[in-house]
Order: sequence, then C-alpha cells, then structure tokens
Amino acid sequence: MAESKKETQAEKVKRVSRGLRGTLADSLKDEHTGSLRSDDQLLLKFHGMYQQDDRDRRDERALKKLERLYSFMIRLRIPGGMIGPVHWEALHNVAGENSTGTIKITTRQTVQLHGILKSKIKPTIKAFDSVFLDSIAACGDVNRNVTCTSNPAASPLHKEVFGYAGEISRSLLPKTRAYYEIWLDENLLAEKEEPEDPLYKDVYLPRKFKIAIAIPPYNDVDLFTNDIGLIAIIENGQLLGFNVSVGGGLGTTHGNPDTYPRVGTVFGFIPKKDILKVVYEIVTVQRDFGNREDRKLSRLKYTLDRLGVEFYKREVEKRAGISFEPTKDFQFTQRSDDFGWKQDAAGNWHYTVFVENGRVCDEHGYNLKTALLEVSKTRRATFRFTCNQNLILSDIFPKDKDLIESILVKFGVHRKTAEVSPIRKNSIACVALNTCSLALAEAQRYLPSLIDKIEPILSKHGLLDEPISIRMTGCPNGCARPYISEIGLVGTSYGKYNLHLGADAEGYRLNQKYKEDLDETSILQELDGLFGKFSKERNGKESFGDFINRSGILKKASSF
Repeated sequence: MAESKKETQAEKVKRVSRGLRGTLADSLKDEHTGSLRSDDQLLLKFHGMYQQDDRDRRDERALKKLERLYSFMIRLRIPGGMIGPVHWEALHNVAGENSTGTIKITTRQTVQLHGILKSKIKPTIKAFDSVFLDSIAACGDVNRNVTCTSNPAASPLHKEVFGYAGEISRSLLPKTRAYYEIWLDENLLAEKEEPEDPLYKDVYLPRKFKIAIAIPPYNDVDLFTNDIGLIAIIENGQLLGFNVSVGGGLGTTHGNPDTYPRVGTVFGFIPKKDILKVVYEIVTVQRDFGNREDRKLSRLKYTLDRLGVEFYKREVEKRAGISFEPTKDFQFTQRSDDFGWKQDAAGNWHYTVFVENGRVCDEHGYNLKTALLEVSKTRRATFRFTCNQNLILSDIFPKDKDLIESILVKFGVHRKTAEVSPIRKNSIACVALNTCSLALAEAQRYLPSLIDKIEPILSKHGLLDEPISIRMTGCPNGCARPYISEIGLVGTSYGKYNLHLGADAEGYRLNQKYKEDLDETSILQELDGLFGKFSKERNGKESFGDFINRSGILKKASSF
C-alpha cells in the first residue's frame, strides 16, 4: 500500500512497523510511565494485548495530577477454546500473581486477564509460553481466535470438525517473529532473515477478522455474526465439507447511519479438502479490497456490500481455483449451552458450568475459581470455553465422573448451575467499565443486578422458565452480540441504553432498535408491558423474539 493523504494513522503505523515491532522494546524499558508510546499501543494489539486504565479512578488521579492508572489486558489465542488441566492451573496462578485475579471467559471462546502492570507483561507471557500458550493475533487487524461448536457431545464427528479451528488459525497467523523477540527474548533476526508473509505482507488487514465453525443443529458460536462462518455438513456419519457464510459483523457507531450490523451471506458449499484454500482467499480479497481510509467502514461486511456478493464470490473462486457448489441443507435449532452433564457417542462425559458473564473468581461466598483449580489438579478433565461465556469440564471418563461431580457439589457449582433462571443462563455482557476505553455505560458489572429485577417481572407473567436471550454492551461495538439477541441493551451514556428487540432464538435474524436512551426504570417498565403481551398473545411455544417480530410491536416503535 502506497502512502497517501488518505492513509489513516493506523495504516501508516502498520506499514512502517518492521513486522509489528515498532518501538515496543524501548517502550517497555521506559520506567517513567506505566504507558506505552502511542503507536506502540496499536501494535500491541497484534500481540494479543490492549493498554487500559482504571476509569473509576481517572478523576481522582487527575485531581492529584497523577498519571492515569495504566495496566494491560492480555487475551490468549485458543482455537476452538480447549485447554488441558495443566494449562488451567497455570492460568489460575498467573491470574493470581500478575493480574486482578479474575479470569474472564470471552465471547470468542478464549480467556483474558486484566490489570497487568507494564513490568509484568513479559513475565506473564513467559509463564504462558512455558505451557505452550500464546496471545499471538488474539487482537489487532488480523484473523483472531477461531471458534467452534464447543461441546463434544454435539456430534460423533466433533473432534474432526474441531480440528479445523486449529488448522485455520495456524494458516492465518502472521509470520513475523516479533512476538518471540520482544516478549520471549528470542535473538533478533537480521532483516534478510525475516520470513516473508504472503498473506499479511506489511499492511495486514483493514480491520479485525473473525471466523467460526458450527455443527448443526448447534449454533452456540453465533455463526452468522462472523466474517466467515463454516457450517459443517455431515451425511451418513461422514463430514463432507462446509457451507460457507461470508460478511457477518455486528459493530456500529452511534449516530453514523453508514454503519450497521449484518448477518453473513451463504456463498455455497465447499468440500473439506478445499476449505483451507477458500478461507485463505476470502481473507486475501478483504485484504486487497477492504476500506483502509475509514476504519469505521473497514470490516468485510462493508466490503461485501460495496463490491456486491457476486463480485466477491467470483473473486474468491478465481483466486482459489475452486467454485462454490450449491448450499446444502442445514438447520440450527439451538444457540444456548447444554448445562449440566452430557454424554458423548464414545461414552465420555462433559459438564457445562454456568459462569455469569464469563467471570471466574471467588466472591460473595461462591468460590468458583477455587473449585476449578481443584478440578484441574485431578488431571481428569479438560477445559473448554463457550462463546456464551461458560465453561465445559470435558472429556471425563465414566470412572472419573463421580470424582468431578463431588468437587462441583462441594463448592456449590452444581447447585448454582442448576438453579439459575433461564434468562440468566442466556445472558452475555462485555467487560465495559471500568477498563474498556470505548465503554459509555456499564455491562458485566450491571447486568446481573438488572436481571435480579427482571426475574420477578417474568415470574409475574408466568415466564420465569422461558429461555429468553438478553445481552448487554457498554458501547455500540457489539462485543457481546446484542444485535442478535431477543433483548439487546446497548450503552449510550452512563446508566442509559438503547433497547433492541426481535431477534430469533436460533441466530438467523438481527433484532431492531425499539427505543433509545432508556434508564433502568424505563427498561423495566417496557419489559413489563412486553412480557405481559407475550404471555397473553403468543402462539403456542413461540419464542419471545419471534413474537416481537410477528406482532408489529417494532413497527409501532418506529413512530417514537
């Protein structure tokens, strides 16, 4: 990419970064500040980290004329979301020694730690490296963590399908050795020794890129919200290949009508032997045609709509030398996780633990983090993260099931998972305040208490057992996927949210904005009225989102 007047600062920083190195090594050595240099903060994302500060203490620090309380978030790259018990124990220890102590399960099937001081970044990465974990490309303008249907009980072919998450992740990793040099003290390469990167070159992608794999009828990965979605097609006990969805994405900007959420468009079917090549070329088309002049319009969804579906599809076929076949039949029937015990085709057991908003910690007398450490020490279970921010204790042999269950019972995990309401089990929230720099309102710290107030309203209308999905974000970027939930709450300012309604339960349809800038009292009043209508006027077992979509409520809302 040639330098031009329209080139954004981000594009320039990437282009001159010397393979994502920038001046990160020097920034780290500067003991006069807890921050990194401005350009290095952007490059840091490609290494799987964000610089943040404690926004709760900004005013206090400013009054005392002190620097903001800077710290760093690190996110691991875990394709398909599975780690072993040794990894979990290391994660537990690193979280306790170097971060706030809370392990946050993300909506992309991985984990992140917050509150890491600058001096602790290298020790943290080295600790993860000692158990073969890394954060390469977990953030930044590259392909990020590849997600996959999480529960092995979903299909006898889960292992085969799951394997593609790792293969795709490896094929789309940046080739630069900068991560190893800066964080793990690998010897600096001479410029001529730096490996070529035919995919990312020196410009990388216009923006972040997300890929998900789903095994019907399960859509726990919210497949159509991804830049690429791969729908596994299984017939007669064999994996044939994948239907390929392109162009999903949820981020928007308040007040900018040129930005919008979008569900992916299914291009067609690709046999499994060709899928890696096709995925690679979908990425190269976005690399070459994506908008690099306005980051708000740079995701693949905008490229697809600007160029047209047929142009994009033909360009992929030309580059790959492979034609899309007609889409094969599939159906999604479930997005939520299967909580409690499930047995797979091989006879092994998997227990899905409810983790509210993905926060693994010990608080308020509920010692979830300690319980999971005890499970890890048995070495009798693997750990799988779900895109709904929950955790599966997985691959448990029948002889070990009672041992794992005894730990879950001892620490109240089994009771908690069994007793929480369906709407709470179907809730997701992003991190938001106090660490996210983009947050306009609360999310993970607030949603649990809001649900405390929603549950009695549901009970009043006889709907407490209804599995309604509710998701909250502190800004319009959509990290908790609020635009494809039955109830979406999107922060506009502190204590105020836009209320979105009407997505279906399976993940095919976006919701619509119903009302703007509602405070808690208004949110509860609106939901009370809506739940009352739903209880009285629903058709059979019609879902809340389908009722809202059918009833004309959203059309009426447009007049407000």
